[in-house]
Amino acid sequence: MAELKYKRVLLKLSGEALAGDQKTGVNVETVGKICDKIKEIVEMGVEVAIVVGGGNFWRGRNGHQMERTTADYMGMLATAMNGLALQDALEARGIYSRVQTAIEMREIAEPFIQRKAMKHLSKGRVVIFACGTGHPYFTTDTAAVLRATEINADIILLGKAIDAVYSADPKLDQTAKRYEEISYMEVLEKDLKVMDSTATAMCRDNHMPLLVFGIADPENIVRAVKGEKIGTIVK
Repeated sequence: MAELKYKRVLLKLSGEALAGDQKTGVNVETVGKICDKIKEIVEMGVEVAIVVGGGNFWRGRNGHQMERTTADYMGMLATAMNGLALQDALEARGIYSRVQTAIEMREIAEPFIQRKAMKHLSKGRVVIFACGTGHPYFTTDTAAVLRATEINADIILLGKAIDAVYSADPKLDQTAKRYEEISYMEVLEKDLKVMDSTATAMCRDNHMPLLVFGIADPENIVRAVKGEKIGTIVK
């Protein structure tokens, strides 16, 4: 317990992170590696909540010929599928978990209830939040900040394909500056695309710290809760 920097965390996973090299769908091996590390930090005493995206199945912007609300609701259903995949992998490893959805689907998940989520966390269960905020026009980044604030998380751990926040895409610009620490105001002013602007502003307004790190190495999840220097801290 003494080596932990954070006691309650919200881990934000993109749908693409669950797809692995196959880029679409759920890669069982990739999900397993991530869940191995989630199990490790739960057994260390960390209370873990997860917000999961759905981009491995559907992205709202892919439905550009579709009415936006319909496309966004389809994306929310994709996150529910990912939530169930995470739950299955965690419970196969002996970690009790609950999927809570912002859209009611009683037969497969609980509806999101803040007090119930807090109770699950206090009992050592992993709570997986799916279906974003339950409203179109909001991303799962915004949902992550909303849920993190509601459960009084110590920090949001944002696992991305890129290992930190840069001034530009390092794959396209070799002169891109890597930040170890940056403020939310700078992220907004420089339009750094860490999260969408609504989520970034919510983090700033609610004083919620954010750690951006590379999820390609799932061991970074363990390093993050120990407070090791990885990625970029935004606060």
